[in-house]
Amino acid sequence: MRVAAAVLGLLLCGCTTTPRGLPPVAVSAVAETVPVGSDNLDAADDPSIWRNATDPLASLIVATDKKAGLYVYGLDGQVRSFYNAGLVNNVDLVDMGDAGVIVVASDRNDIASAKLQIFRLNTQSATLDLLGKVAVASGEGYGLCLRRADADIIAFSVLKDGTVQESRITIAAGQPTATALRTLKLPTQTEGCVVDPRDGMLYVGEETAGIWRFADRASSGTLVSAVDNRYLVADVEGLALVAEGDKGGYLLASSQGDNAFAVFRLPDMTPIGRFRIGAGVHGAVEETDGIELKSGDFGPNFPDGLFIAQDGHNAPHAQNFKLVSWAAIKSALGL
Repeated sequence: MRVAAAVLGLLLCGCTTTPRGLPPVAVSAVAETVPVGSDNLDAADDPSIWRNATDPLASLIVATDKKAGLYVYGLDGQVRSFYNAGLVNNVDLVDMGDAGVIVVASDRNDIASAKLQIFRLNTQSATLDLLGKVAVASGEGYGLCLRRADADIIAFSVLKDGTVQESRITIAAGQPTATALRTLKLPTQTEGCVVDPRDGMLYVGEETAGIWRFADRASSGTLVSAVDNRYLVADVEGLALVAEGDKGGYLLASSQGDNAFAVFRLPDMTPIGRFRIGAGVHGAVEETDGIELKSGDFGPNFPDGLFIAQDGHNAPHAQNFKLVSWAAIKSALGL
């Protein structure tokens, strides 16, 4: 009776409460990027990382200003170059070895036709060379993730209505083409996705529902982590994955609703903790869209890997991206 009365009281007074998940541990950003150029707008969105194996300090970050184009940053956060790509939302890259580093961005310049803009990253000059655009589906392009498949690239283009279009990207004589492979559908708005490079397992975030998993070539998926207001507070936004061994590793998700990040252990998606990026030299992080995680040595500030999160609030400046040590995150979580 008391519970019912309390609920009725809330309804009558119009009171609401903001969902909060389990208390996250705090870490601090080691560095941050120069803000994107689209000031006072929801503009910065999604980062990707290229690790220079021979000179980790020369690694690069490619990130979107979804109102204007693509930035290439150094690990110091300084702008190395900018490509005026127009309205691009998510970005990912694949190191193709001798064929170079291929960068793909989801193109929203025509919201009736989802396209991908495909570039080669010049790792010496830190610039992007456009190879071409390919159409992949009807509808508004939104999220994107990639994996390498021998000499080709498998691209998952996530449309705003919950459609996920899998395509094979072939680059011949410098010209990209796309071949449709599989179409998946989630009930409501989706964006973030990541694919396990070992077995092609695809993870997709349905923003108000949770994280779905699709096996390679499967036509249907499984909701493996629901929005529960414990580990995930809607919206579920960016996803990132770091593989360890044959099946292990971690999947990270932006729990945007309470400015935190959930960490799950692979392969069974066991929730193991949450963290937030708290106020420090470079400020806190709130309302994160895209995230990225890359393991390996990135120099003394990031000895075991680099985690990057879009910062939805960076006042008094425009939005930017914060860089965090993966070793610091693991230590805070006791991993």
